[in-house]
Amino acid sequence: MYSDQIIIDGLQYCRWDRAYFEQLKASGLSGVHVTLVYHENARETLTRFAQWQRLFELNSDLIMPVFDADDLRIAKSQGRVGIFFGAQNCSPIDDEIGLISVMRQLGLLIMQLTYNNQSLLATGCYEQDDSGVTRFGKQAIEEMNRVGMIVDMSHSAERSTLDAIELSSRPICISHANPSLFHQALRNKSDAVLKALTQRGGLLGFSLYPFHLPDGSQCTLDTFCSMIADCAERYGIDNLSIGSDLCQNQPQSVLDWMRNGRWSKAMDYGEGSASNSGWPDALPWFPDSSGFKNIYSGLIEKGFNESETAKILGGNWLRFLKSGTQPA
Repeated sequence: MYSDQIIIDGLQYCRWDRAYFEQLKASGLSGVHVTLVYHENARETLTRFAQWQRLFELNSDLIMPVFDADDLRIAKSQGRVGIFFGAQNCSPIDDEIGLISVMRQLGLLIMQLTYNNQSLLATGCYEQDDSGVTRFGKQAIEEMNRVGMIVDMSHSAERSTLDAIELSSRPICISHANPSLFHQALRNKSDAVLKALTQRGGLLGFSLYPFHLPDGSQCTLDTFCSMIADCAERYGIDNLSIGSDLCQNQPQSVLDWMRNGRWSKAMDYGEGSASNSGWPDALPWFPDSSGFKNIYSGLIEKGFNESETAKILGGNWLRFLKSGTQPA
């Protein structure tokens, strides 16, 4: 039944080329939430859109742009992979609230309020003091709700995340993180956050980034699927999805850009040490094109039925995008 389902990965930032698009198609994915930018400003974000426009032109047989949930159904019916864009920071809007609407019209469906550090909108998960969502942030959330841009708090601190959940008139997402109940990491989310998120109809995407998994790169498929099963009991299956945070075939320079941007002269190790300065070893059961198929099999072995796996592997993302990206 896997091939009949709409399968969506809620976060990737891989090396985007034709070989990888062929791999995506072979994996059976119907859609991917692609990180368009990390620290790029508004002008640089336009260049990222232009680069992707060229990729769509050159690879139209494999991929297509997604502006709303219906486009994902079209992609599935045509045997292509739908690409929908998100920003892992609020840098694309500079300090101008009007750019939220502009970026949404260009195809930015999702935006994080902050990436690890304090931003103009909220506090990141690596800051010592969390002052919550700012005055600008409150208005930005309201504007995002109005134009149909989804609020993502994957890299945000606790109070800021709780603020965003409460302030947003629409459910928000945590597109790529795991429960801190299973692994303590600054970016993983507390039970309090996940209860608040899911009680308001928000969506959690389980991350496969080893630094945020129990046992790191040695985390087994059984452990990962057990985590999902436990969370289905705690928070409800309709609120769970996958956001792999996959960064396949990317060089060290990309990792440095993610962590350092332009703000630091020194290597930022975040919550780790120098031992975490490079990419972690990949999970052996999440390689190339078979990773989602392995998760599907693992969920079936855990007792999930076909309908439940369909929700976790894509159906919940599809429904969430359907409701969250329509203008108010």
